Amino acid sequence: MQVGDGAEAALRQPFLGGRADPEDEADRLVGQQRAAVVLIERGEDGIGFVDAKAYVKQDVFASIDPETGRPTYNEDRKPGTGKKASFCPSLWGGKDWPFEAYSPKTGMIYIPANDNHCGFLEGKVQEYVAGQWWTGVDIPDIGFTVDASAGYFGDLQAWDVNGGEKTWSAKFSDSMLWGPVMATAGDLVFVGGTNDRFFHAFDANSGEKLWEFRTSSGIIAPPSSFSVDGKQYIAVVSGWGGAVPLWGGDVAQRVNFLEQGGSVWVFKLHKS
Repeated sequence: MQVGDGAEAALRQPFLGGRADPEDEADRLVGQQRAAVVLIERGEDGIGFVDAKAYVKQDVFASIDPETGRPTYNEDRKPGTGKKASFCPSLWGGKDWPFEAYSPKTGMIYIPANDNHCGFLEGKVQEYVAGQWWTGVDIPDIGFTVDASAGYFGDLQAWDVNGGEKTWSAKFSDSMLWGPVMATAGDLVFVGGTNDRFFHAFDANSGEKLWEFRTSSGIIAPPSSFSVDGKQYIAVVSGWGGAVPLWGGDVAQRVNFLEQGGSVWVFKLHKS
């Protein structure tokens, strides 16, 4: 139920979304993977493929079979042993491990996407040594480049599950987006993930930025929501780290000034 083969292509299990027609009894399974939004319909006759749409610039897939959802790859974009190839997006895809959010109220998924970046690598035969890196390519040889002329990199996207179309997006001009997303029943979307250390809140329906707060470090942790004595709070850990934000190449120049940090920030929501 994903576009692509292997664990690196399928980072998310599908989830039940809305229905294209309220009278229709077929719910939808939605799987958002590295380079495409994949819609899978679950009906009385089993699970059937609906559609797959790219949400970032990509040159790996030549086509998607409209009946089965199976991809056809551009062979010149596939690296191999002794074969160097470049590809877009990079190895980290349109979205890496930071998870998206789904709101049953709006019928949208909210994706912390990264666009305008590419990668390259060449496989080689490596001797297996227990306890050491062994993937057929050395870490310094995994290319990661960005298009500095593109105008943005991080892109928080909202997609309508029923219609399969992008509803709005909020672009970040000088930062990739490494933070998970949380959607609330009050039609708010929270996300960190940018190199400016801000924690952001957006209107879930329109994408309007409603609020932001600069924390002590970058945020790659998931926000959480809880209630105490009838008051709602939003909490998040601020602490830049992990493998991806600390990677080398072009991206390193955009994050190497950040303090690592490590603190918990809690905010109270006020009733409008």
